[in-house]
Amino acid sequence: MAGSTAIDNGLVTRFRQALDRLNPDGERIGLAVSGGPDSMAMLLLAHEAIPGGFEVATVNHGLRPEAVDECALVQSACEERGVPCAVLNITVAAGNLQAQARAARYLALNEWAARRAIGRIATAHHADDQAETLLMRLNRGSGVAGLAGVRELQQREPDGAAIIRPLLTFRRAELQSVINVLGQNVAHDPSNADPRYDRVRMRNALADCDWLDIASLAQSASHLADAYEALESYASILWPQMVTQAGEGFTLAPGSSREMNRRLLARIMEQMGGRPRGGDVARLLLKLEQGEGGNVAGVLAKVEAGRWVLTPEPPRKTG
Repeated sequence: MAGSTAIDNGLVTRFRQALDRLNPDGERIGLAVSGGPDSMAMLLLAHEAIPGGFEVATVNHGLRPEAVDECALVQSACEERGVPCAVLNITVAAGNLQAQARAARYLALNEWAARRAIGRIATAHHADDQAETLLMRLNRGSGVAGLAGVRELQQREPDGAAIIRPLLTFRRAELQSVINVLGQNVAHDPSNADPRYDRVRMRNALADCDWLDIASLAQSASHLADAYEALESYASILWPQMVTQAGEGFTLAPGSSREMNRRLLARIMEQMGGRPRGGDVARLLLKLEQGEGGNVAGVLAKVEAGRWVLTPEPPRKTG
């Protein structure tokens, strides 16, 4: 095994400092490792920074035949270093494939963490990911929710583990240098080079824009996440003042803030079991502001005496 002392000490120190900030009690953590270069670099950094202080889980979504070999690659890297590693085999539900895969992955990781008494799960999101996502969503006209970057620490849900992202200040090239210096084999997902995907096109475009500061873009995404959380907190304060539940429906008394009206409208739809897209909510908001009605995500909305009344959409007639 190549000695981990070959890794740049500055990178190891930065990684250890991030973990100290995100895991101040020094409890045992779990790493979500796919076998790709970013998550494998995280594994190698963790082995140097906190040897014996972590475990690894790798997820087989069952969507590509190569997944079995990718999981085996992660297992081999862990065995070589004496790191406990679990392979989590999951089934992805039909529908939006990426969204369903993500939901199934985090559910499996949470269940694994609970079994292993792990309170924090680390993922390998980095600064380039943040910048790419921000620019992609700006290009789609996203609002604050869409522009908000992922957080370094995502507090645990009830009965779930907290998600930590210790690599958010790292560049992709820095992580690749960890892989290169140790000669570590990694998995390569062909979709990461397929220009049919927005992220790949954005990544290729950024490669030709050396005047853009990726670290600053990533920091902006973090600031937008702070703004998003502040807006969400304010919406929670306004909810009991502006929203009334009546049976299976809700009534919203719109206020002067269009953004708060939009957020509360989306929350009502979610309370009613819908999963509305941001653009759908924006279009419904515009109709209601004009005194018109509409329906989105199984919710029927109309205006009555200046208030917005939302009820479940009646079942469609058949035959």
